[in-house]
Amino acid sequence: MKVLVTGGAGYIGSVVAEELLEAGHEVVVFDNLGHGHPAAVPKNAQLIVDDLADRGRLDQLLRSQVFDAVMHFAALIEAGESMKVPEQFFRNNTANALTLLEAMLAAGVRRFVFSSTAALFGNPERTPIEENDAFHPTNAYGESKLLVERMLAWFHQIHGLRYASLRYFNAAGAASPDKGEAHQPETHIIPSILQVALGRREHVNIFGVDYPTPDGTCVRDYIHVSDLARAHLRALHALENSSPLIYNLGNGQGFSVRQVVEVARKVTGHPIPVIESPRRPGDPAVLIASSEKIRRELAWQPRFPDLESIVRSAWQWHRSHPDGYQKH
Repeated sequence: MKVLVTGGAGYIGSVVAEELLEAGHEVVVFDNLGHGHPAAVPKNAQLIVDDLADRGRLDQLLRSQVFDAVMHFAALIEAGESMKVPEQFFRNNTANALTLLEAMLAAGVRRFVFSSTAALFGNPERTPIEENDAFHPTNAYGESKLLVERMLAWFHQIHGLRYASLRYFNAAGAASPDKGEAHQPETHIIPSILQVALGRREHVNIFGVDYPTPDGTCVRDYIHVSDLARAHLRALHALENSSPLIYNLGNGQGFSVRQVVEVARKVTGHPIPVIESPRRPGDPAVLIASSEKIRRELAWQPRFPDLESIVRSAWQWHRSHPDGYQKH
């Protein structure tokens, strides 16, 4: 297939683009490079630097090349930031997704794989979270993604759009020593902790120590980015026979922030000082996503289910790329 990967210069999108190429597909990456890195784009992928807000540019691209599918990763992702400037998240994540979907429909592209999030569920009624559990986003980021999922359901019903929504929470780890996580500024927990071990930060902040969890800190389900990428490919291929495909993606087990710090101390051999800070608005106490449905239906299994192997792969990347992609 020929696949358009929006946000393909970013952390997850670039890994999926690599997996697509290895599977024999043709890849065009579409990215405004606001948060992406040209060096992250696989060598055999075409890179188009442009913005999803430009409908005319999307129409031109989708008319000039014939695509079999779109995989959509381009989005703002910081839940805490979404509680400060929600308008930016609804513009980038929701409105731009609608522009992309309109352009796809006009061009006759009918296959869509959406990078969604377990943040749809907010403070879940049970864990691990299953696909049909109630939606209660506690931040504008989760709401911006939920609105896209609602649009997709209507577009499937009315226009016959074949789509997959993959919901995950904490993507982590590095796909290879040359392809890892690099955000500016970095706010994700594992890279932030490893920056302390690299001497780039003096300490790591733990936001909230009074949650109703065993040690008072937030509990999250961490999934290796390569496992995520393989799930996206399986979903893309499965759209040949079934739609919609909606899956939660996780390891089915959660780790607290304190546990992540302890694993990082073990992996790096660094003491990693912590400072306890107030809660961030919109952070649910526990998010653990069941992936039983995708395991059952698409025979997907995580290859890196344990936290230590995830952190070790991230540490290998950050040691060899202390400045991310900037000097590579």
